Amino acid sequence: MEKATDKLKKITKKEHPILKEFKEFINRGSVVDLAVGMVVGAAFTAIVTSLVNDVVMPVISMIIGGFDFTNLQVTIPAYVDGIEPATIKYGNFIQAAINFLVIAFVIFMMVRIINKLNRKKSDKPQEVVDKTAEKQEDEQIVILREIRDSLKKKK
Repeated sequence: MEKATDKLKKITKKEHPILKEFKEFINRGSVVDLAVGMVVGAAFTAIVTSLVNDVVMPVISMIIGGFDFTNLQVTIPAYVDGIEPATIKYGNFIQAAINFLVIAFVIFMMVRIINKLNRKKSDKPQEVVDKTAEKQEDEQIVILREIRDSLKKKK
């Protein structure tokens, strides 16, 4: 009968199909990209949350007279003894909606800037291609003129 250590040695020598498939899965670019995106997204969320809580909301609060959204709530009294009243904290919902709008706007602006940068990068090679095409057309015209002139001389 084989010992557990002997079985382990055999498994480690010859990679188990599930382990092999798992390695391939992890090493795919999309999985790694997703992991990086999640980490960056978490860090970005902290930044945007701070932007909303520490910059945007104080300005909005000042505009509306120092009112704090997060404290807005409605309490529904309990009609049955022994049950606590229900509290609907709609202020937190308003805060979350504002957070969403700010995050969406910041992401929109970032994508817009990235798209502009990509357009500028793609415009430059196009100019080079256009100039090369013009140069080739000019050369073809010169060659055609030379052929025409040589044909005229032969007549």
